[in-house]
Amino acid sequence: MRIHCLQRSIPSSCMLNSSAIIRRQQFLIRALGGCCSHQTHHQFRMQSMFSGSGLGADAVQPKKGLDADACGILRLITPPVDPTRYKGQAGKIAVIGGCREYTGAPYFSAISALKIGADLSHVFCTKDAAPIIKGYSPELIVHPVLEESYSIRDEDKKSISERVLAEVEKWMERFDCLVVGPGLGRDPFLLDCVSNIIKHARRSSIPIVIDADGLFLVTNSLDLISGYPLAILTPNINEYKRLVQSVLNCEVNDHDAPGQLLSLAKR
Repeated sequence: MRIHCLQRSIPSSCMLNSSAIIRRQQFLIRALGGCCSHQTHHQFRMQSMFSGSGLGADAVQPKKGLDADACGILRLITPPVDPTRYKGQAGKIAVIGGCREYTGAPYFSAISALKIGADLSHVFCTKDAAPIIKGYSPELIVHPVLEESYSIRDEDKKSISERVLAEVEKWMERFDCLVVGPGLGRDPFLLDCVSNIIKHARRSSIPIVIDADGLFLVTNSLDLISGYPLAILTPNINEYKRLVQSVLNCEVNDHDAPGQLLSLAKR
């Protein structure tokens, strides 16, 4: 178990100066505890072990409770090993994003899905981004099918848009989820192509996680996700503000944040 080994492999003298490691372990277990029925128990144990703003010498020593909680939570979310299972049954994810300027975000989205337990991660990106993303990891399946305005003529846009959709569509039924937006950029033609991909995914009832420039797209085209219960939006604070302004026609209300969030989600 990596969390356990990380603590044991570092001398105690170093651990005293490496409280960041402990904080990361604490955060990991607290975050993953959300998928465990014993979340309150885990949080209580964490608070009792790491109480106070500082970490004393006794706090940085390896704790059996910490190891046990980490192992239990990680076992809970790890797909069981079964001889009847085959590649792909633990999840097939597609990331729609990656352009000339941005290649890191789609890589991190796709590789994170693999590291958390998915079997296959695909990235649909522009031709310029594909070699770079391929170079980051041989584990990812990279499709250089998206196009940006600078590389095509106006008279070719319709046929290329249809070709892009066809390339993605032939894979669509294999995916359990789409992640739209990481490293997408804001090229108008590229966004139009991705709009068509979202519409097709919606008709096929495929769950969609929308992030980054995907949120820029849906903020300006709310009909893409309005009324679709399988869409999950993950805005940062500025993206959230733009969504509130576009959907609710008002500014963020810090005094009634939960109510405003509920109203936004309903709309």
